[in-house]
Amino acid sequence: MARDDNRRGGRDRDETPEFADRLVAINRVSKTVKGGKRFGFAALVVVGDQKGRVGFGKGKAKEVPEAIRKATEQAKRQMIRVPLREGRTLHHDMEGRWGAGKVVMRTAPTGTGIIAGGPMRAVFEMLGVQDVVAKSTGSQNPYNMIRATLNGLQKESSPRMVAQRRGKKVADILPKRDEAPAESSHVAEEA
Repeated sequence: MARDDNRRGGRDRDETPEFADRLVAINRVSKTVKGGKRFGFAALVVVGDQKGRVGFGKGKAKEVPEAIRKATEQAKRQMIRVPLREGRTLHHDMEGRWGAGKVVMRTAPTGTGIIAGGPMRAVFEMLGVQDVVAKSTGSQNPYNMIRATLNGLQKESSPRMVAQRRGKKVADILPKRDEAPAESSHVAEEA
């Protein structure tokens, strides 16, 4: 049994470096009791491997580090996988909603960077997206913004997923782009 615990401990140590985490929000609440006030803390954390997996978690505790630890553990348990184009941007534009939070995410050319605010930026950085343009309309609550962002990211589908769903090949799904380069190379040969 002791050997089992050691293995589990080793696996936890190996897992930790592959995930990066970002503290998005921390909230202090107080409860007034007979002797004074008792403080509690709520933490919102986004965790990702920066290769297409991301998750978020909430944690509450009497101390800040414990709240962050709980939030990180929850985030690791509920991660989602998002297909990325060329490992740097989204495949297509999309919208996400959660409650009063609404976000719009658009694919972007190389060199654009992450144009997004606050909690959305944390999600994209942990996801590994390098170029994206995003706008949040509606609720500015970080919890709703993150949930709306993840709602939109779950709707994303890659050409491979679409081809598989339709029973076709990826080449049949993607637009034909071979005519334009052939003409330009032909013009270069004549010159």
